[in-house]
Amino acid sequence: MPMRMTGLMSGMDTESVIKELVAVRQKKVDTAKKAQTKLEWKQDAWKSLNTKIKNLQSKYVNNLRFTSAYAKLKTNVSDSSKANVITGENATASVQNLKITHLAKTAYFTGGEIKTTGEEKLTALSKVSDFIGDEVTLDENSSFKFKLGDAEAVDIKVGPETTISDILNQIKEAGDGKLNATFDEKTQRFFISAKESGKDLNFTISGGDENADKIVAGLGLKAVPEGEEAGEGEATYVKGQNAEIYLNGAKFENTNNVFEINGLTITALDKTEGEGLTLTTEQDTDGIYDMIKNFFKEYNSLINEMDKLYNAEKAKDMEPLTDEEKEDMSDSEIEKWEKKIKDQLLRRDDSLYSVADGLKSIFAKGVEVDGKTMYLSEFGINTLGYFLAPENEKNAYHIDGDEDDESTSGNADKLKSAIANDPDKVINFFTSIFNNMYKKMNDLSKSVEGTRSFGTFYDDKKMKTEYDGYKGKIKDLEKALADYEDKWYKKFSKMETAMAKLQSNTSAVTSMLGQ
Repeated sequence: MPMRMTGLMSGMDTESVIKELVAVRQKKVDTAKKAQTKLEWKQDAWKSLNTKIKNLQSKYVNNLRFTSAYAKLKTNVSDSSKANVITGENATASVQNLKITHLAKTAYFTGGEIKTTGEEKLTALSKVSDFIGDEVTLDENSSFKFKLGDAEAVDIKVGPETTISDILNQIKEAGDGKLNATFDEKTQRFFISAKESGKDLNFTISGGDENADKIVAGLGLKAVPEGEEAGEGEATYVKGQNAEIYLNGAKFENTNNVFEINGLTITALDKTEGEGLTLTTEQDTDGIYDMIKNFFKEYNSLINEMDKLYNAEKAKDMEPLTDEEKEDMSDSEIEKWEKKIKDQLLRRDDSLYSVADGLKSIFAKGVEVDGKTMYLSEFGINTLGYFLAPENEKNAYHIDGDEDDESTSGNADKLKSAIANDPDKVINFFTSIFNNMYKKMNDLSKSVEGTRSFGTFYDDKKMKTEYDGYKGKIKDLEKALADYEDKWYKKFSKMETAMAKLQSNTSAVTSMLGQ
């Protein structure tokens, strides 16, 4: 911005004069900017609301129009301390017998405590030759055998320079990454275990000759005979074992305790006795009820918000603030001012009315089930009524007998009763009503050229066009303002120049007259 020297000759406050002269045009700029800001806020309000509507659509409406969404089964176990069962989508209603004969085990070896003559504790860096004893020969050929499962036995080399850490690394390598091997400095013992349960990861430790046997003994690695467990004592070994169950007499075996069989995920927890367990897979009435209840919980939240936005009180004579206006206000005052404006941006909004009314109309209409027109009220689902419902909650639905709803918890639970007694009728009713809602929501969010994008419930394209239009309008108004302001600065500058020349000429004449 050029530096302007004004009022030097005339003594006038030309800055203030020009500011008053351009005030009208400045107001036009401010008005356009405020309108653009309000439109931006309105876009943000609709984006937030649009996300919530789409979430309801994708989470519930798109799915609940299919009978498969209601095909919920649950499995009861006669003794839940013995087994846990998760019912999958492919499970079928049935009563089955389960016997658990074996639980999976993980192969685990605890070495004997290594005794040394000195008081110093061994570490992973200690050399075997420093503590194993003089009667043991350690050379480049000395070793003992380690065997994992059906693999061939591997020689674990133990030479004069071999450390405990070297032995651990050789055992891990022999275990092909399937074993843990550590040395505990506190207890002075080796610990070796399989990383997973099952008999396939059983392992054996053996000498093979007299010297090798002494090496094994000196390391506390008591020989682990193949196919046997080493009992209590200095060194102990627990065999890995597969889990084994019988479902309806058919045998199943697994390396762990979890079995996936015909849609059921069975986790064996303890061995059974006698006749075993009874698994009863049946219709999950609670699951269907909860699904419908959860839908109405989110629907109510959405429809209440939409009603509140549509019925908002008008913020009279309130417009977004300019930077100059904000200078005289605190942050909290600015925030409060802007909130009042934002809260009423969708007041009496045509798109909002269309969407809200469209959703409400679906539940107001009945659907035909087995030749009879049925309504939500027949399942104990109603609004509270105009005089009982709080403001902006008159279109929310409440389920009779819902223990979480203080307004209707004391009423008879018609929905649960209907699900238990005639689930097919319930499913037919709700798939029909949600199919109608699916069609309505698709219609409300279809693409309209130049107005609305596909899948959007408001005129996003139209709003963007209007917003971009303000950009050009504001740019033109600001240029016109600057030109108008420059024109007045030039006029006052010419006046100042003329006055300066006049003063100069006057001074010259006065000087010539000797005054």
